[in-house]
Amino acid sequence: MREKEQTRRRFLQVAGIGAAASLAGANGCFGTQSQPSAGKEQGRFEIRSAKFEIRSKRRFELGLASYTLRKFKLDETLAMTRRVGLKYICFKSFHLPLDSTQAEIRAVVAKVRKAGLRLYGGGVISMKSEVEVHRAFDYAKAAGMKVIVGVPKHELLTLVNKKVQQYDIKVAIHNHGPGDKNYPTPAVAYEKVKGLDKRIGLCNDIGHTRRAGVDPSVSAEKFADRLLDVHIKDVSAATAKGRGVEVGRGVIDIPKFLRTLLKISYSGVVAFEYEKDADDPLAGLAESVGYVKGVLAAISQLPTRKDVFLAP
Repeated sequence: MREKEQTRRRFLQVAGIGAAASLAGANGCFGTQSQPSAGKEQGRFEIRSAKFEIRSKRRFELGLASYTLRKFKLDETLAMTRRVGLKYICFKSFHLPLDSTQAEIRAVVAKVRKAGLRLYGGGVISMKSEVEVHRAFDYAKAAGMKVIVGVPKHELLTLVNKKVQQYDIKVAIHNHGPGDKNYPTPAVAYEKVKGLDKRIGLCNDIGHTRRAGVDPSVSAEKFADRLLDVHIKDVSAATAKGRGVEVGRGVIDIPKFLRTLLKISYSGVVAFEYEKDADDPLAGLAESVGYVKGVLAAISQLPTRKDVFLAP
């Protein structure tokens, strides 16, 4: 634990250097060389290079899986999503029932737009029968959703493939970790969909992925060609007994995962699914969002050259 805290502090120190680099000039480089001063304290960073390359901006967006706010009504959910600084939202049926009428769906979509948010998807949606597959696509089309985060039974994937081609709506299959007989890991889902339309892919729930003993960063990179959605969270242990915690407090290497998304040019949504504290989730959700935004800011501004180092 002590080693992890030291790593966390060092990362935050690097973030400070990145911020200094961004303030040095619009062209993203220092004009003069920094000279190391005598008597450096242990653990401080020294800058020895005159030039730094700033990494390109991310292609993905941050959003919310509304299951996070499952105990709250629609208006409260929209307000809380805005309050933590997120713009994209994926509705669980708590906030837009699957059996809603066309008129009811239009009314909810209007509320989302008025709140300044974008309803990009729906899920997780179970598809255990042909009727449920048809309903999911009609529901998503009526709401203008671009992606269905779903769990179709294996034998229904042929029908799902036809519906994807008919509606041009993506289906991101969600893994649920140990105990899930259908899609415990992204690898299992990938094997089932790799021969189907490329608009059928994965929603990598990195908490469940880690609970299954799989490194989410390795998984994301290995199946990058089918990664359509991400549920970001953190867990207390890399076992089936792992429980949800605030992002940055658990066992998942979040900076590594975010760097992987940048590396593979992921262009979907990274949706927070904070499952802890269901009755009072705002503080933990806000902490999680703030941590991820801080990591992304540091990553995007850090020098890419090997001229920044930890002083011994």
